[in-house]
Amino acid sequence: MLLLSLAAVMLSKALRYAGLLPAQELTDFDAFHVAGRMVWRGDIAQAYHLPTLLEVQKALTGEQAFLPWTYPPPFNLVVAALAPLPISLAYLVFAGSTLAAYLLVLRRIAGPHFATVVVALAPALFIAVAGGQNGFLTGTLIGLTALGLLGGRALAGLPLGLMVIKPHLAVGLAVCALVLRRWRCLGLAAATAALALALSTLMLGPAIWPAFLGGVEEAKAFLAAGAYPLFRMISVYAWLRSLDLPAGLALAAQMATAVAVLGLIPLALWNGMPRRQVVGLAAMASLFVSPYAYDYDLPLYGIALALLLPDLLRQARRGQVLVLFALGWIVGGYGIVATPLHEALSGSALVTSVGISLAAPPFLLLLALVWRILRRTQTLAVPDSVEATAAPARTVAA
Repeated sequence: MLLLSLAAVMLSKALRYAGLLPAQELTDFDAFHVAGRMVWRGDIAQAYHLPTLLEVQKALTGEQAFLPWTYPPPFNLVVAALAPLPISLAYLVFAGSTLAAYLLVLRRIAGPHFATVVVALAPALFIAVAGGQNGFLTGTLIGLTALGLLGGRALAGLPLGLMVIKPHLAVGLAVCALVLRRWRCLGLAAATAALALALSTLMLGPAIWPAFLGGVEEAKAFLAAGAYPLFRMISVYAWLRSLDLPAGLALAAQMATAVAVLGLIPLALWNGMPRRQVVGLAAMASLFVSPYAYDYDLPLYGIALALLLPDLLRQARRGQVLVLFALGWIVGGYGIVATPLHEALSGSALVTSVGISLAAPPFLLLLALVWRILRRTQTLAVPDSVEATAAPARTVAA
């Protein structure tokens, strides 16, 4: 029923794009389609400057929205492939194909727990479909990387390198490959990323890079000013910044959190955790790295949950399992609830109260609970091993 509901949402959005249902405000996929058309027009470099982008938005769609373009140049080639299609068909092709690929990879990882993972991930799935974002694409690439690392295959570096389209979401698995000493995987990832960068430079021209770097600087200024919808973000930075803490302090807290969470990866390996748990923690850790992390990036959490769920269900108490699922729904669902409230209260004094980002605290609690349950697995394993080694001694004494 959940998957049928996702298909219904997807069809509804496509019909809106086709003009057969009432139109809606510009969303992320509109930004993808506009950027793709700018590639074909030969002025994609101007997309990285918001005032110019707003003018192009108005000319191509008749509307304007705060949707700054900050994607690395290789992603421009992805959206360029969609631009020749009418936006309704382009949306169906992109959202439908990436969702199908993501679900196939998720099923491969989760096995008999697939339905449970889908239910646990439901809010994030609906967000990604409704916005037409690339969360399913990045989730697929991270899932393929995780499968490759679990199998010890160097080809895991191919999807890892393709994450150059959104590199901050690949940091956890890159660290994981490093601590696991998967040198060929890392080499292939570096070669794949370099090839993608070279191809985008060849296709778009070298001027794309100063434009991209300028767009990144603009994005930093927008983020510090709180111009982005912080209530849709899941980062520690967004949480603290939405509480009016200084941008510098919020960024320092974000960096400290990223270092601490990434440190769990080598710590898990040093504690002798199974490789599946190490890779699962690495996939989840990537979501804590960047201050610019949104709820539509949470398909990565689905990959992590699929990897960790067998051990979590085996070792967690019933109440802990319910808390895990509840926290996951809160993290993924807060933006769904806050968005219409924010729009309805726009311009009133109450808008500040719904503009607070509240996803980071439950997400940190979720990670802490996962770590505690997995550590219990290691603790419970010690008496078993001691008993196994002590058994022959008792036999000889007898």
